[in-house]
Amino acid sequence: MDDRSRRTAPVPAAPAPGPGVGGRAGVLGTALAAVLAFSLSTGSWQWFSGYIGLTLLAVVLSSTHPPTRAADAGAGFLRSLAAYAMVIGLAVALTLAPAMQRWPWLFPMPHTRDECPHLGDYARWQARAALGDQAGHDGPALAAAQAQQAGRAVADCLAATTTLWLPVYALGAALLTAAAVLLTDRTRTRRQPSAAAEN
Repeated sequence: MDDRSRRTAPVPAAPAPGPGVGGRAGVLGTALAAVLAFSLSTGSWQWFSGYIGLTLLAVVLSSTHPPTRAADAGAGFLRSLAAYAMVIGLAVALTLAPAMQRWPWLFPMPHTRDECPHLGDYARWQARAALGDQAGHDGPALAAAQAQQAGRAVADCLAATTTLWLPVYALGAALLTAAAVLLTDRTRTRRQPSAAAEN
């Protein structure tokens, strides 16, 4: 081969990054954003938290693909699966938190809400005691102050109880996600040999 042919020979292209690289980066970034959103949440769980959770869930599902044994083998697949499932679980927990605080049927743990109404009654008494002798001068204003203080106390109590049990829901969602990914990957693996045999 002469020098001219050597100069004009095509240079082999650099291998493209694997399909899981961008997905892992997206999952990691989403996980950090979710942890930041969770750490900044104070007081009662508001519906905006549900919007944040839905946004994070949409980002994960649209920008990443579930891990597969074809892309990652052995321990790499298990690590990718754990990261993917835990991020999904965290996003689901953020989405459900406001509803869990407000809807008892979604948060049916026994004896977890019993003390919250009593704290609301105590807040009503505190609001009246703070006014002293002036409490009877403006009945509507006192009723509004009592309702506001009681509602805030009950909401804070329910939020604290929800936060205490929220990891259980996140773990449950993560386990369901991992089981679904494993089942899907196993089904895909079984179909590939049959498709190759037919060809």
